[in-house]
Amino acid sequence: MSTDRTTELAGQVAVVTGSSSGIGRAMALELAAAGADVLVHAGHNTAGAKQTAAEVAGLGRTSQILTADFENEAEILNFGAAAWNWRGGNDRDRVDIWINNAGADILTGAGRTLDFEQKLRRLWQVDVLATVMLSRFIGEKMKQRGRGVIINIGWDQAESGMAGDTGEMFALSKGAVMAFTRSLAKTLAPQVRVNCLAPGWIKTAWGQQASEIWQQRARQESLLARWGTPEDVAKAARFLASPAATFITGQIVAVNGGRA
Repeated sequence: MSTDRTTELAGQVAVVTGSSSGIGRAMALELAAAGADVLVHAGHNTAGAKQTAAEVAGLGRTSQILTADFENEAEILNFGAAAWNWRGGNDRDRVDIWINNAGADILTGAGRTLDFEQKLRRLWQVDVLATVMLSRFIGEKMKQRGRGVIINIGWDQAESGMAGDTGEMFALSKGAVMAFTRSLAKTLAPQVRVNCLAPGWIKTAWGQQASEIWQQRARQESLLARWGTPEDVAKAARFLASPAATFITGQIVAVNGGRA
């Protein structure tokens, strides 16, 4: 029997960190379109979080906003506890789907002016440590309850490598997340499924303003000869969160149009 694509996540509760814009917003909206209620997280972009929450509500789903700066280690677990309980005290209202999408922006705005070590520390804190801490905290609660899905975000070139400062930093941080995902999946099995999406060239804010050199490179390195979109990643997340993926765990799923 096929699953109704408009309701496959009906009655489920999701948390998407870093969902005030970009890939995170697209994933929040995709899960809401599938029937899930969604908690929206932002580090600082409260205006963006309000927009995401409004769009979730426009899809007929319940939403709430929680802000937490993951560069502040004390805020990470405080956020996890608040997010786990955002729908109330009943076990059936706890979080079913948790997506660790929050990432440090070192490519645009003030982040791009930092030196190598400062950028690496920011990536380690937000992309790696927050993912590990929240996954372990939420994963244990999901395992005790007997069900749950965790999705992390890696990078399709983390294992093959890319030359330059940015490539080194992202290979280190996202490679760590990908390796952690495989181990966590074994720790939490069989009750909780843990997978990782590894996006390739996705046209987020940086991609929209990237030079023609990068525009050409993105197209040339994809077998489909185009940039990916946040919605491409969101659709993959929806699949991994859905009943259609109940026999998939411990996997790194590239969303890159095929690497040329």
